[in-house]
Amino acid sequence: MALHTFRLKADWPGGRNNVGYIDAGQLKTKISIPKEMDGPGVGTNPDEMLLGAAATCYVITLAAMIERANLPLQQMDHESEGLVDVTNGVFTYKKIIHKPRLSLKPGATQAQLDTLKQLTEKAETSCMISRAIQGNVELELQAKVYIGE
Repeated sequence: MALHTFRLKADWPGGRNNVGYIDAGQLKTKISIPKEMDGPGVGTNPDEMLLGAAATCYVITLAAMIERANLPLQQMDHESEGLVDVTNGVFTYKKIIHKPRLSLKPGATQAQLDTLKQLTEKAETSCMISRAIQGNVELELQAKVYIGE
């Protein structure tokens, strides 16, 4: 078994509406509560970071699966949306919606397109972050896959 360790150091000056700083190796940025939650909106925030973790994990997992399947990928882009519910002052991360758009090169077969559709779904259940939040945050997939021109 391999065990990988990731570390993050946070500096916070105190108080709800201050601005702090995190250093997680390659990720170095200011942090604060987002404006939507009556914070200063400086740098990033936990909501964006959870969405970013889920989205990048999904994209990287899907890209690796496509490569292993030897599919003739033409183009791939991705958007994700995070929905946070606020009821009675309680903030709950309700849902993350992944919206990948992928095209295969012209001349790709229907079987390859079917495989790509299957991989877009499998990547969602295979991604480490998706597995970590499963049962706590709903995950939805709105994939668009097609053969390009």
